[in-house]
Amino acid sequence: MSYRTYQKRTAALAFAAALAGSAVLTAAPAARANVVDVNYQCKTPIGDKSAVSPIDIKGVKSGGSYKLTMSWQKGVSSSPVELGKGAMSPSAVIKVGGADSGTVAVSGPANAAAIPANTPIKISDLSGTYTPKKSGKVTFTAGVLTIKALGTTTTCTPSNNPGPSLTLDVTAAGGSGSSTSGSSASGSSGSSGSQSGSDSGGSLPQTGPEDSVIALGTLGGTVLLAGAAGVLWLTRRHQAVRR
Repeated sequence: MSYRTYQKRTAALAFAAALAGSAVLTAAPAARANVVDVNYQCKTPIGDKSAVSPIDIKGVKSGGSYKLTMSWQKGVSSSPVELGKGAMSPSAVIKVGGADSGTVAVSGPANAAAIPANTPIKISDLSGTYTPKKSGKVTFTAGVLTIKALGTTTTCTPSNNPGPSLTLDVTAAGGSGSSTSGSSASGSSGSSGSQSGSDSGGSLPQTGPEDSVIALGTLGGTVLLAGAAGVLWLTRRHQAVRR
């Protein structure tokens, strides 16, 4: 084998090692977000109303927790009278399912502009914080929406058993939590394990948990370094033999 041929083969080995490292990085698990149509049945002071709105839930990792943001793409319910600026206050719950269970309370600002009478009420983005209690794949599904305005309360409940709007692969504090099945509707749960206050609440979907990306990136780098070291050893050995 000529020395030039040998150089080509060792270069090919190094390139293959680099590709292996890249493959490991691209295998990082991703968050999965879906825009889900939710059919709200609303109990209002003047009777029952219904409306369908696509719901988007996004999550951004922050330390050991996730900031969740819930967005409505269409208005829901309506008022027989105009709602002045700041007259309407929305809040909601997000059902947690999959490996974890419970609910996350989300809230947002009052309406920034007046809402005309008999016009679908556009809900502002609602947000809060989710802290994992269990490790594994966790789903987040739209729950009950509450609208308070002019001393009245309107409650809108999903009636079409919507699926999750967001799925995250999470790790509980300490990393020791095991995956367990949480009772849920379409992969979500609104049971007694609710979170509230500063420890709960409710995005933009992140491609995957940062911890997983860092760990897989380290593994990919290890593969690359190992391949380069093998090439260097073979080259030096070949040069020694020629001498």
